Amino acid sequence: MSGAPLALLASVLWGTADFLAGRASRTHPAVLVALAGQVAGLIALGLILAFRGLDTAALLPGAIAGLVGTVAILALYRAFALGTMSVVAPIAATSAIVPVLAGVLVDGERPNALQWLGMAVALTGAALASRESVHTKAVDPKRAIQLALLAALFLGLMLVFLGRAGDHDALAGVAMSRVVSVPILGLLAYRAAATAPWRELPKLGAIGLLDTGANTAFAIATTGGLLSLVAVLGGLFPVVTVALAFFLLHERLVPIQRVGVVLALAGIPLISV
Repeated sequence: MSGAPLALLASVLWGTADFLAGRASRTHPAVLVALAGQVAGLIALGLILAFRGLDTAALLPGAIAGLVGTVAILALYRAFALGTMSVVAPIAATSAIVPVLAGVLVDGERPNALQWLGMAVALTGAALASRESVHTKAVDPKRAIQLALLAALFLGLMLVFLGRAGDHDALAGVAMSRVVSVPILGLLAYRAAATAPWRELPKLGAIGLLDTGANTAFAIATTGGLLSLVAVLGGLFPVVTVALAFFLLHERLVPIQRVGVVLALAGIPLISV
């Protein structure tokens, strides 16, 4: 079974979660937004695995995914708080470059010419969508772009190790990543004295469930398709984030950004060939 549908599902879930996390990070500390989401995901996966069991071979790559994923999520949420969502999200999508390099250079994967073209078109679209408007209302657009690039690197590494975990047990790998990330985020939140009203915690937890669903769908997708291709399809999540920001927050894109979103979408059928 092809991993393309699950990879696209992951991109929809990631894009929605990022939009909601971006909004939440503008009113709550980013570390608390990340912590609440990770705890919710861990509880959900823990309940499932308690009845289903797990493959211990997925635990080590899952733990590594948790370490690099913690850096990624903190950088990404902070970037959303400082910048424009429709700019930060496409930059973060260049995380697909890391799994592509891993799939081609380490695993010896060989996408065909049309698939290479699709990856190039999709990534070019993400880059063009990242062009910041001179009339931006962002708090600190330069810092936001720097954090988005950092998030892209560590998101890419996280995707690689989630893929490795998915070779054995996708759910166990994602759950282990949460086991590692929750204590780290908890310590950081404690040291920062990060707080939020109790009534907000369920909303933050829902973001984590979406993110956990996306990670799980991606990990499973890697077992049904080339990692290099699945990663780029999963990396199209900024299209969702940009669309939500456009319709709900009324963020406006300059013409070059609109071209970028169209190119990102155009790359999907080529990658799926």
